[in-house]
Amino acid sequence: MPDLRLSLLDLAAVEADGDIGAALAHSVELARMAEAAGYTRIWYAEHHNMPTIASSAPAVLIAHIAARTERIGLGSGGVMLPNHSPLVVAEQFGTLAELHPGRIHLGLGRAPGTDGATFRALRRTAAAADAFPNDVLELQRYLSGELPRNAVNAYPGNGTRIPLTILGSSLFGANLAAQLGLPYSFASHFAPQALQAAVRHYRDNYVPSAAHPEPYVSAGVNVVAAADDDAAELLFTRAELERVRGFLSRGRERPLTADEAGLLFDTPAGLQIREMLTHTAIGGPERVREQLAAFARLADADELVTVHPAPTRAEQLESVRLTAVG
Repeated sequence: MPDLRLSLLDLAAVEADGDIGAALAHSVELARMAEAAGYTRIWYAEHHNMPTIASSAPAVLIAHIAARTERIGLGSGGVMLPNHSPLVVAEQFGTLAELHPGRIHLGLGRAPGTDGATFRALRRTAAAADAFPNDVLELQRYLSGELPRNAVNAYPGNGTRIPLTILGSSLFGANLAAQLGLPYSFASHFAPQALQAAVRHYRDNYVPSAAHPEPYVSAGVNVVAAADDDAAELLFTRAELERVRGFLSRGRERPLTADEAGLLFDTPAGLQIREMLTHTAIGGPERVREQLAAFARLADADELVTVHPAPTRAEQLESVRLTAVG
């Protein structure tokens, strides 16, 4: 896929029998492999109160990864802006941009990335989401080279002009990105329903900006790559069951076993979770290449954000490697 950019989303997943330290060490290994394999960039998503995800502080994790890699782009996919002051985000990512010039990207989301109780623990209110468009504009100003008199400025941050991307899974984000002349990333790796309508709205209504004269779309896609097609199909079956098990274990005193999750696989709840994997490339390197190219055409995307839900770290690393080879 010479004309298609591939990037990677890393949630710093914590294995059932592992710990957070091991998950973060794996993220370093994953980043080094992705860099060697030629991926454009890696995204780290902000989630809270989720024991199986260790990427709750993207700026800190990006700093750790950037110090242990050389050239691959690193970004937030995304920072959930309603959880933060735009000034603090500008200072954090401005610091990263000064330390690692040209490598830092800032994706911004409107959702809290957590449940209601945790959202309140973050000391935010529901009104914070309503301020998202204005917060994006405020953040843009902090990162620009402007120095208005008698105003607050971000140091570090001012003049770094870190590239911003609006994340979304609905027409709201698509419309905002279009009106602000910013790149748009659709979360089709878990919310496939509105993909084509959102991208079409974004491209049809795009207002060119100085930094981005043309619209730019990235779209999330799951990938299960293995040595051959049959092995990948078996791997996907395990990954799909693990997805159902993980989601339906939330809030329980103990996680579901694989057998218990299997009993729920075809229930309405199980089918709803499995629908999240609608856009998944499954196969050996050649078939994965064909499926990713077809998905890029479907999504009208300039960049694919690949997500590799293989059950084990070794299988995930192999999927990342084989996808790049394809």
